[in-house]
Amino acid sequence: MYSNHNFYHYGTHYNDYYRMANDTQLVNDIQKAINAEYSAIACYGKLANLAPTNDEKEKILEIQQDEKLHFEEFSNIYRNLTGQQPTYKIIEQCPKKYRAGIEFAFKDEQEAIDFYLDIVDKALDPFIKDRFRRAAADEQNHAVWFMFFISKLMGSTNIHRQDDDYAAKGALSATSLTLPQMLTYALQDEYLAQARYENILRTFGDIPTFSRIKQAEMRHISALLPLFERYQVPLPEDIAQNFVTTPESIKTSYAAGVQGEIDNITMYDKFLSFDLPVDMRIVFQQLRNASLNHLAAFERGLARD
Repeated sequence: MYSNHNFYHYGTHYNDYYRMANDTQLVNDIQKAINAEYSAIACYGKLANLAPTNDEKEKILEIQQDEKLHFEEFSNIYRNLTGQQPTYKIIEQCPKKYRAGIEFAFKDEQEAIDFYLDIVDKALDPFIKDRFRRAAADEQNHAVWFMFFISKLMGSTNIHRQDDDYAAKGALSATSLTLPQMLTYALQDEYLAQARYENILRTFGDIPTFSRIKQAEMRHISALLPLFERYQVPLPEDIAQNFVTTPESIKTSYAAGVQGEIDNITMYDKFLSFDLPVDMRIVFQQLRNASLNHLAAFERGLARD
């Protein structure tokens, strides 16, 4: 989340510039973004009331609060660009069932990311660029949460079974961590990803997204191995096949990929909160950033299929 403080601080300063730089397409796009946020606010209020648990309800309401902030900021930008009040209308109807609603929300968030980044490219003013770039980042986070809710409804434990002491799950459940344990959990998680993607490719044939990310995971393993040698940590046995089950469809394969990357990113975030040697921190940060890209690729595949 972010505050509107900067908008009000700079609003007067940029007001004349906004009016002079008024671009019809940009104004139309911002009006569309306002209506999208207005629709999302209404939809997420309904979804929160349908949520099966209090935790999901609270998270959806947090997401709704982000959308309210976007709505307010976009409206302020529109007024400063045009000198007029924007119109507000529902442009997409929210499904009445919870599962259909969160699937709709996931797709809508994905589309919003692309749309807002298009506005970033079109806008000349750095303030507008910054606001829409931040909003796109928020929408990416929202998409991850909606994907998590979808995976829960689909039965994520059936997508890929994993022992609580193995790979990312083990790292996240550990109450304390040593450097050797971090390296072991990280390599186990890369083994698990390899086994999962090999299973998917063997079952459904060549899927470019999975083939490409499988190759990237091999590079991750290559990046980790020198750290084991440098810090004299024994290599863990590769038993990842024991924790992989065959997905029911390509769609559930993408869902498995999403959940795996979420676990992976969360694991590296935990590792990076520790005081690490510089070389280990660099590798963990690089692998975390790569996982963010993989997550976005799996999300696009899930939305497409």
